Amino acid sequence: MTERGLIFNGEMVRAILDGRKTQTRRIIKDWTVGRDSISKFIQIGKKFIGCYPEDVPELIRECCPYGVPGDRIWVRETFQGPLFDFEQMEAYQEDSSKFKKPEFCVYKADGKPAPEFFDADDNLHCGWRPSIHMPRWASRITLEITGVRVEQLKSISEEEARSEGVARLREGFWKHYQPGWTQHQLSARGSFATLWDSIYGSGEWERNPWVWVVEFNRIEGDEHATN
Repeated sequence: MTERGLIFNGEMVRAILDGRKTQTRRIIKDWTVGRDSISKFIQIGKKFIGCYPEDVPELIRECCPYGVPGDRIWVRETFQGPLFDFEQMEAYQEDSSKFKKPEFCVYKADGKPAPEFFDADDNLHCGWRPSIHMPRWASRITLEITGVRVEQLKSISEEEARSEGVARLREGFWKHYQPGWTQHQLSARGSFATLWDSIYGSGEWERNPWVWVVEFNRIEGDEHATN
């Protein structure tokens, strides 16, 4: 079993915590899809992984950078920490590892304002640490991979779009994620299309790239070693 860190934005972190998100799609980098005289094939980087769709499910495990079923993903999100009271400074100086736990962190996805804190030189700061800089010990969410496959983005179904964690505003109305837009979407799939473009750029949904589809379950009460 292997663990890997993976970045999620605040909206998707909230969806995971709410139990609405159990899938993530990530663009396959350096991919090639072609056709020989017999069948269609897919190649990632220099690795030929078989004829699509017959061989891909068996060979995909060798190529997916996010893991295989049974592996774990720890969620990287915007945070700040460790944070503690001044009275705890002596204890921190004696053994800082005791404070390298999620309970001493705050997370932007929770809707809290940026925290104020003093550094070791008694300088006051206010701000967040980017998700890319989150160490393993600060992660509060661990996921177990239950399935991995390859498909084109637009193959996503209405049910799978809901599993991507898009927000339902009310019955029959779904959130529109494009910046500056306020109208709703009439399907989870339409909502996901706007979410995708808000992350990867306008027109990326229409480009219909090949993607990794990673399915997962959240592991409750996970304890992990400090790194």
